[in-house]
Amino acid sequence: MSSKIFKAIWTVALLVFLASLLLIMGSLYAYFSSIQKNQLRVETELAAQGVALSGAEYFEGLNDGSYRITWVSPEGDVLFDDEADTSTMQNHMERPEIRQALEEGYGEATRHSYTLADQQYYAAKRLPDGSVLRMSVAQLSVWSLLFGFGQPICFVILAALILSYVLASRIAAKIVKPINELDLTHPNQYYGKENYEEIEPLLRHIAAQQAQLKNDQEEIEKAALIRQEFSANVSHELKTPLHAISGYAELLENGMVKEEDIKTFAEKIHAVSLRMTRLIEDIIDLTKLDNGGTEMKWENCDFYSIVETAVDTLEAAASARDISFTLSGEPAPVTAIPQLLYSIAYNLCDNAIKYNHRGGSVSISVSQDQRHTVLTVRDTGIGIPEEEKERIFERFYRVDKSRSKEAGGTGLGLSIVKHAVLIHNGTIRLDSRPGEGSEFIVSISNKPEDGM
Repeated sequence: MSSKIFKAIWTVALLVFLASLLLIMGSLYAYFSSIQKNQLRVETELAAQGVALSGAEYFEGLNDGSYRITWVSPEGDVLFDDEADTSTMQNHMERPEIRQALEEGYGEATRHSYTLADQQYYAAKRLPDGSVLRMSVAQLSVWSLLFGFGQPICFVILAALILSYVLASRIAAKIVKPINELDLTHPNQYYGKENYEEIEPLLRHIAAQQAQLKNDQEEIEKAALIRQEFSANVSHELKTPLHAISGYAELLENGMVKEEDIKTFAEKIHAVSLRMTRLIEDIIDLTKLDNGGTEMKWENCDFYSIVETAVDTLEAAASARDISFTLSGEPAPVTAIPQLLYSIAYNLCDNAIKYNHRGGSVSISVSQDQRHTVLTVRDTGIGIPEEEKERIFERFYRVDKSRSKEAGGTGLGLSIVKHAVLIHNGTIRLDSRPGEGSEFIVSISNKPEDGM
């Protein structure tokens, strides 16, 4: 373990160093290139003044060697060049720096020079007689810069290798030492100690597992983990809409929204707040269901009438997507909790709309025999893959996450349905195939023995 930690730390240190070195070299190259261009610009201005005053005599005895000097007539013919034979040189009228200088008085360009076979910076200045003086210099290469800094770079690399090796070794040993000295039979003795601060969550988990084995608290621990996960999911699900509302409100508050767009932003805030309200309502319902529905009252009611009310409530949502609703059945008197029966019918029908195709259909039926009442909701929607069927009743689990959130789903609907069915000592069965739709069949006792 110590070896792996050492390698990881050393590798990261080297990568950071190399990245920093490349960044520094890139910055230095850009800096020196800009200096080179500025010097060329100044030299061109000075040489242009000399040629304007002295003419061709300015070039006599001139042997600078750092810059290439070319004098071009207003027609583009080369009058003088200190590094090439003017008689063999092409007309320079089409050179971009020459054209720019003739038009604007000064021009610059960077390109490959076929005459000198290297990358060149060019600066050109128009003289009072209409001719153009051009100066150029070979562009500073990365390799020349690298070779120029070769000795200090090698020293820095060597120092970095040694330093990173030493530090990685010490850090790895320091990390592993407390772990090697652990007495896992009594992990609580390390709580709050500085050397074990980073692994204290691990120690606490080990202690919890030991206590679980000693006290046979598997079910209690499982329930605690479920509640913890539920709290984390609730926080996550609430965070997104809250951030959206905050963002839209901030834009409106700072006057960053056009007047014609204010209504659109208000509609977005309203839609997000409605989704958050539905989420909170579902969470409250689930909390009540986790308590076994003890706060709710059992009554004699008609399941068919409750389903009919849910269908009427969702009629507008179905019409908006051109989805046809068909309800069939007969009065079905049961002894149950009416609001839970409504939740079952509403959530199943609501999902049948959200996960349906535009122009699809949903058929709902309620039937009853001497002992059971059965609700069947069948849709022509996207269906559910076989591997997902066991998980769709989990809290916040979504088969199609993007579609669910787009439609305003909270991910709690089927979990509420499952809990409500269990409270009524009932069963729920799913028959679905991707692309062919889904069928949910809920069966509850007419007069359950328990829960009254």
